[in-house]
Amino acid sequence: MTASAWRLAGAMFLGLAAASGAMAAESADTPASAPAAAATLPAANPDAPVMTDVRMVGDAKRTRFVADLSANVEVTIFSLPDPYRVIVDLPEVTFRVPEGTGDNGRGLIKAFRYGQISPGKSRIVIDAGGPVAVDKSFVVPPSGGQPARLVIDVVPTSRKAFLDTAKAWREKEEVAAAAQRDRELVVPEKPPGGKLAIVLDPGHGGIDNGTHGATGIHEKDITLAFSKILGQKLVDTGLYDVFYTRTDDSFVSLSDRVNFARAHHADLFLSIHANSFPVKSVRGTTIYTVSDQPSDKMVADIASMENQSDALAGIDVDKKDLGEVKDILLDLTRRETRNFGVVFAQNLVNELKGSTRMFKVPHQQAAFIVLEAPDIPSAMIELGFVTNKDDEKLLLSDDWRQKAAGSVVNAVARFFKTHVARTP
Repeated sequence: MTASAWRLAGAMFLGLAAASGAMAAESADTPASAPAAAATLPAANPDAPVMTDVRMVGDAKRTRFVADLSANVEVTIFSLPDPYRVIVDLPEVTFRVPEGTGDNGRGLIKAFRYGQISPGKSRIVIDAGGPVAVDKSFVVPPSGGQPARLVIDVVPTSRKAFLDTAKAWREKEEVAAAAQRDRELVVPEKPPGGKLAIVLDPGHGGIDNGTHGATGIHEKDITLAFSKILGQKLVDTGLYDVFYTRTDDSFVSLSDRVNFARAHHADLFLSIHANSFPVKSVRGTTIYTVSDQPSDKMVADIASMENQSDALAGIDVDKKDLGEVKDILLDLTRRETRNFGVVFAQNLVNELKGSTRMFKVPHQQAAFIVLEAPDIPSAMIELGFVTNKDDEKLLLSDDWRQKAAGSVVNAVARFFKTHVARTP
């Protein structure tokens, strides 16, 4: 099957999915009308209000969330289920709260996260231990040398009431987003000639830190640092155009990462991650490709964790399974694309085993959302386990990054040597 057929089938797939309403849920968070714009967020606004402290008071009957701000802000608050979350959207805010703030909750609040969610927009995600209702919410303007204060009171409620509130918000947002869905869904055919396009996807970012190691470094920082080294090495060959789903500490939803790759006519998509595991002796680099059937329970758990990225950022993840759209051409395209992903993964294993320690089963498969593009061969590299002190040391070593990135470049070259020959 040619690359043209891949893209045509993929375009048909997206059109069918949109017709069934599968893309509606995320439109309020990350507009799908311009997926490429999700790649890079602007520099921080020096005039943005600063959040300096957050505290919680109360108990299981009523819990108050209080945040100190340098200036008055307007907020939007809504709820999302499964898990129970209260989402607080603000204009762009600079977060300068003490490290570890949000890890421990109180009363009805288990924990919370915060960060920039899109250009000019910040978000606080409050994790609740059960169904809650926002009883009061207001912002107290600064006065008498005291900072402005964002105050949110939550009280217990029933699951039905929580779901009804969340549903009402979702329906309102879907109506508001309907006008934005009148757009061209089919990605234009790639122009003839030119270089091969590779999209590198540094995992996590922004409000989603990913996992973290003993030194406290976040997965999102490890993946970005490695991606930049790898990208430069690919560019230096003169053979590829390299694009990044993010180039700074910004959040990009899983669907927008895939849409970004399609909009840039990617010939290959490579997502970069780092792993974690409760047993600290477990270590090694692992390569993943997409499959409806996971290799084993451990891989299924890893996929589930990676697929939670959108939920962690407070996005209402659409539960519809795009795989339910039945089409013979699409099914053939998917199958061949996945086969090419497996070929690339095997190349990665063969090259990387000469430069780093591999996991005992180095190539595994599961249903990773970010690898689901129907027309782009895709793979994920879990560089190592940050929970293992030896792996973490390697992940922070520039020498190791350079050597491992060189192996990935060799794997890419080997893949395209075969792949291009089979796609006239």
